[in-house]
Amino acid sequence: MLTTLIAFVVALGLLIAVHEWGHYRMAVARGVKVLRFSVGFGRALARWKPRRQRPGQDTEFVVGAIPLGGYVKMLDEREGDVPEAERHLAFNTQPLSSRALIVAAGPVANLVLAVLLYTLVNWIGVQEPRAVLAPPAAGSMAEKAGLRGGEEVRAAALAGDELEPVRSFEGLRWTLTRGALDGEDVLLQLARGDGRTRDVVLPLGSLAAKDPNPQMFRAIGIVAPLSRPEMGELTPDGAAERAGLRTGDLVLKVGETPVVDGQQLRELIRGSVKDGQPQASTWLVEREGQRVTLDVEPAVIEHEGRRIGRIGAYVGAQPEMVTVRYGPLEGLTTGVRRVWEVSVLSLRLLGRMLVGELSVRNLSGPIAIADYAGKSASLGLTYYLGFLAFISVSLGVLNLLPVPVLDGGHLMYYLWEGVTGNPVSEAWLQRLQYVGMSLLLCMMAIAMYNDIVSRLG
Repeated sequence: MLTTLIAFVVALGLLIAVHEWGHYRMAVARGVKVLRFSVGFGRALARWKPRRQRPGQDTEFVVGAIPLGGYVKMLDEREGDVPEAERHLAFNTQPLSSRALIVAAGPVANLVLAVLLYTLVNWIGVQEPRAVLAPPAAGSMAEKAGLRGGEEVRAAALAGDELEPVRSFEGLRWTLTRGALDGEDVLLQLARGDGRTRDVVLPLGSLAAKDPNPQMFRAIGIVAPLSRPEMGELTPDGAAERAGLRTGDLVLKVGETPVVDGQQLRELIRGSVKDGQPQASTWLVEREGQRVTLDVEPAVIEHEGRRIGRIGAYVGAQPEMVTVRYGPLEGLTTGVRRVWEVSVLSLRLLGRMLVGELSVRNLSGPIAIADYAGKSASLGLTYYLGFLAFISVSLGVLNLLPVPVLDGGHLMYYLWEGVTGNPVSEAWLQRLQYVGMSLLLCMMAIAMYNDIVSRLG
């Protein structure tokens, strides 16, 4: 809990500070006087003024008690009296280009930070599962394409693109996610133990369910990397413990079905329910060199609208891992490309939510973000940096949306002013502010609801 809280507060503070720093630095560069730079709201925990500041600047820096936002307050005739001698330093007296640059600098700073963080992760290197496939689910696209499990994905590409090396299972998942959400087929280059390769096309363009969730990957048939079907930690008095299973047991068979992979075993457990009732089966396990037969009856739980089996144990050993690391130039270009891909994908997802093609259940709020922050921090520095990069992209993209009260909304006003030669009237500005605030509050309410429901479920 403490790790989650610290990771969340650090993430919020850093991303907000960088966003506001973008506005601040561009304002100073364009000759606008900045009165206050604040990270957080509410009671000031700390405040100071640097002794040495740029000519014309007298900025107060503040850290607020509530780390849920920030702001840069600039000299502006619309917010108070401005001495005639300082009128040229006011934000509202600046040319249109300067005002647009100052507003855009915040989201751009977040995108630049994301590039730097992804690049740093690429240079440091991260441990990820090797892209060796588990046996696909029956009836899935992968099974219909002839995949049987044990194949290593060497390269992949969206339809029409050139094949690119696949360095890990996470890289493969990213390609499949893009293909599914874009409605494009994916070409995989597979290799088996004998070194020979073959190409397989997964027709993701025909995929019916395109929500980025576990059901989508089950329909594709590529859910997890190959792993030993080994029993991990058992829940006290769970179905696994009651059946006599032990940590370290290697599962060889469930009924008459040979088991070769942890994900395959998890699917067999999930499916061991008929007409809402648990179905017991005989398991053959290997324990300390001996073969043991056990009768296992799972518990039944409600999950996403249907009843599935659970045995109260961590199922499957850790898959084979590889270190994914890039050289100096390749790490930078890969970081830039990842920011571009995440930005485009985020915009497409938002667009599909607006037209009703994608469920608003995919919106996440602060509870989910805090949870991800804690989990990534517990995994190690590179995972936490990757999390920060992803959230920084999301923050940059969100703020560039043409929604009143966001930076993108102000840029929309400036576009109108540039086209018509006249600024948006005060009356319309007030109306649009109400609309924008209502939209944001609605999105926040949906995201919070999703967070709470997912925890209760």
